[in-house]
Amino acid sequence: MRVVGSGVVDLELPPEHRLLKDAIRDFLEREVEPIVARHERERRFPAEIVRRIGELGWLGIPYPEDEGGAGMDTLAYAVAIEEIARTWGSLALIVAAHTSLGCGPLHLFGSAAQKARFLVPMAAGQMLGAYGLTEPGAGSDAGATRTTARFEDGGWVLDGTKRFITNAGHARTYVVAARTGDRPDGSAEVSAFIVPADTPGFAVGRLEEKMGLHASATGELHFDRCRIPAENLLGERGGGFPIFLQVLDGGRISIAALALGLAQAALDAATAYARERQQFGRPIGTFEGVAFMVADMATEIAAARGLVYRAAWLKDRGRPYRLEAAQAKLFASEVASRATNAAVQIHGGYGYVEEYRVERYLRDAKLTEIGEGTSQIQRLVIARQILNLRVI
Repeated sequence: MRVVGSGVVDLELPPEHRLLKDAIRDFLEREVEPIVARHERERRFPAEIVRRIGELGWLGIPYPEDEGGAGMDTLAYAVAIEEIARTWGSLALIVAAHTSLGCGPLHLFGSAAQKARFLVPMAAGQMLGAYGLTEPGAGSDAGATRTTARFEDGGWVLDGTKRFITNAGHARTYVVAARTGDRPDGSAEVSAFIVPADTPGFAVGRLEEKMGLHASATGELHFDRCRIPAENLLGERGGGFPIFLQVLDGGRISIAALALGLAQAALDAATAYARERQQFGRPIGTFEGVAFMVADMATEIAAARGLVYRAAWLKDRGRPYRLEAAQAKLFASEVASRATNAAVQIHGGYGYVEEYRVERYLRDAKLTEIGEGTSQIQRLVIARQILNLRVI
């Protein structure tokens, strides 16, 4: 991708990105597509497929080779998530949560020793990572975090509960937000910690029965006098909010790419069906009521792709991208909701049954309007960036 003219983004992908896209699509068609329906129906985590993706080097795409990654960029990562989501939303979410939220904090803020111990095996695909921020009473309001960490006998002791954590029970390393005290103004002092899955006092609680993305694991994390060494503090004490804000900015690009892939899958299915389905002696795509729906889907998806790729392009060049990431995530997720709903409508009664995939796309797309900050939070982020006001 390159910028031409007055900052217009040319969406033609560089050769190495096209090769990655083609390789992922070929793998998905050969090894993944045949098992998706069964795994979704049985709500089974695709451990073997995740292992294969790790072996192929796709669990650390945007990280340097000396950190265990593939040495590519954010655009390549977004292309990969989009392509995976076209086939399987659950798998795309597993990869996105691991890459952006599990590996991201360690890449940005980890010490050399922390990267060697935790990030390298994660980015190399040897183990999954996860990110523990949300709590039963602290979602959009991360300042309401009640999980605590106290320094005791030369180490940190964590107590509390996290909820709605992607990859819960399958990740081997968790980056967790915990309250380490109060600031002078009475607000929470929040810090970030690295918690290996085998740490005494750490346990995975119930796994959620979700509306969609059935093959991904979403669950609770429990900390009961969970003791970790002092060196598992990530970054500085009290530096949790800057860490999580920066990680979420990047993570929004991956969720936007996931939404884009689901929307594209819905368009592909709706287009094929509109060409083949006959009513009143002709394909339903010849009727304006259907044709205009397809036209709107295709146009909005093209616009969403431009926003997603632009945010990735800015990030790769070290330029500010918080506004663009929020715009991409907001627009792509809402496009995914509209496109998947339109695909079900075009399929009519067939769209409402599991024989066709579009009902799954619709259920899966809803998460993209919630995860990594709801659409309402994205609008706040966007407005604050434009108006430069703290209170809106």
